[in-house]
Amino acid sequence: MKEYRLKPDSQLNLDTWDPDDTGEYKKTDQGKEKAKAMTAELTGRLGELQERLYANGTRSVLIVLQGMDTSGKDGTIRSVMSGVNPQGCKVVSFKAPSSEELGHDFLWRVHQKAPSKGQIGIFNRSHYEDVLITRVHGWVSDKVVKQRFDQIKEFEELLYESGTTILKFFLHISKVEQKERLEERIRDPEKRWKFNEGDLEERKLWKNYMDAFEDMMAATSTNHAPWYIVPANRKWYRNFVVAGLAVEALENMKLKTPPAPAGVNFDTLKIV
Repeated sequence: MKEYRLKPDSQLNLDTWDPDDTGEYKKTDQGKEKAKAMTAELTGRLGELQERLYANGTRSVLIVLQGMDTSGKDGTIRSVMSGVNPQGCKVVSFKAPSSEELGHDFLWRVHQKAPSKGQIGIFNRSHYEDVLITRVHGWVSDKVVKQRFDQIKEFEELLYESGTTILKFFLHISKVEQKERLEERIRDPEKRWKFNEGDLEERKLWKNYMDAFEDMMAATSTNHAPWYIVPANRKWYRNFVVAGLAVEALENMKLKTPPAPAGVNFDTLKIV
């Protein structure tokens, strides 16, 4: 899955990244079922590793999910984190900043939500909104955006040096796929609550968003906080990739189950 990792200081053209890619799994029912079976194994393993992370309480994980509307941020969380104990995982979604938050620097509210040791934190949208929607709509200048790129890198370096492993996923869908998903929301009464007419206005700015995403990821993909461009047209493959990378990151921590309390003889211990 390293092929989806954006190397630091790389030039990025999203047109060269196939959102319909499914790796070694063919776009057939058989390929889909094989990938889903592997994902089930990975989510089970993720649950085991998260338990070890929680028990040790020395490290943390931050997962950042970004992408266009309908790219599947909610679905990714629902699927990939299905085996994780909720007490060791927290999802945060950043909305428009409040008046109090606007009174501070743009990272103030984000730092407060960073995962504590032993936790997996998930940002469903994140601090990167402050260099995306703000730039696309001209609310901040390019000069401010470039300053924020540097500030974000410094912020993420601080988290990394404090024991947080950072995984940033851009869920890459095509404009055609987004159209189909928006139409599905309109057709399905159970999904209409997700529909927002504002999404149609943002869709008109697709090219502007792609340009902003390219600049953002090229500027902020680092060795300690890399961006992964995840093919997301096929939901089953999207989930497989994210689950696999999350498991790999936790396994690389090489955490072991903490030792039992000292001085207790478990062979002779009786509970009455």
